[in-house]
Amino acid sequence: MSALSGRILVTGGAGFIGSALIWALNQRGITDIVVTDILGTDEKWRNLVPLKFSDYVEADVFRDRLNKQGSAFGKFSAAFHLGACSATTERDASYLINNNFEFTKELATWAMEQDCRFVYASSAATYGDGEQGMDDQSDDIARLRPLNMYGYSKHLFDLHAQQHGWLDRIVGVKYFNVFGPNEDHKADMRSLVHKAYQQITETGKVGLFKSYHPDFKDGEQMRDFLYVKDAVEMTLHFVEKGIQANGLYNLGSGDANTWLTLTRAIFSALEKDPQIEFIDMPEALRGKYQYYTKADISKLRATGYDRPMTPLAESVRDYVQTALVPDKRLGD
Repeated sequence: MSALSGRILVTGGAGFIGSALIWALNQRGITDIVVTDILGTDEKWRNLVPLKFSDYVEADVFRDRLNKQGSAFGKFSAAFHLGACSATTERDASYLINNNFEFTKELATWAMEQDCRFVYASSAATYGDGEQGMDDQSDDIARLRPLNMYGYSKHLFDLHAQQHGWLDRIVGVKYFNVFGPNEDHKADMRSLVHKAYQQITETGKVGLFKSYHPDFKDGEQMRDFLYVKDAVEMTLHFVEKGIQANGLYNLGSGDANTWLTLTRAIFSALEKDPQIEFIDMPEALRGKYQYYTKADISKLRATGYDRPMTPLAESVRDYVQTALVPDKRLGD
């Protein structure tokens, strides 16, 4: 039986992937959803406006009440833990440990005690520069060397879950480069599609980082770009189908595309000729830059996930024409 038949918890529900996941649940007619987040002073509250859910609770209030009484918010059939600080440039390591590591431990423990299906967001940032591979089928995750504190905070929980045998009972999903509607509030962490659209609107051209790696020409650095609508379908798969698959899973398109390919698709969606220039990469990023990412999603496919991926050009066009140009959120 699908765990989507009961009450659902979505942490980070006002955020990018979280709000898209709620939208996908609403598309299935599911509205008994408790949403938590930290709304703060940015504009991500706008992502919630078109969505349907039963309750919203600020994350610190939710955490405090849940720690005092596990049944404080009733019985849940599934929890999607997508709430985290996702800034790869965040320097406050103590904050990241508390928010990304300690809270995830608390929530996973609560979910397992409540017999609630638990799916949490790990990250492809745990793979670092990729020299140790990007293999989600190896149990030797201790070999991985994240390049930033965000990636390390995610890696720490993966290690903790493995050491305590939790990965036999819960699911961690490693998102690659996700882009799409509802990411407006993410500032510097927005996808290139959003940043490029803004640049094209303001200047008519796009600036891409120069390459500082001899194996990659300028603009030919490669990423696995995943449309958010595909990302949430993959995430829901682990609960919707009633499958017993647990552990760590890569969520990506399974293809690597260059920044040039992506940028040209944005210009095409706007029916404009490409105008691209190469700019210096900030010194702070040069030693922490991933030049190539590509998700091996064979482990995901082996669980029975058989939906085709949205082709890159098609997903860019959908995002640009249905969300960016009309300035709409999912559900509007």
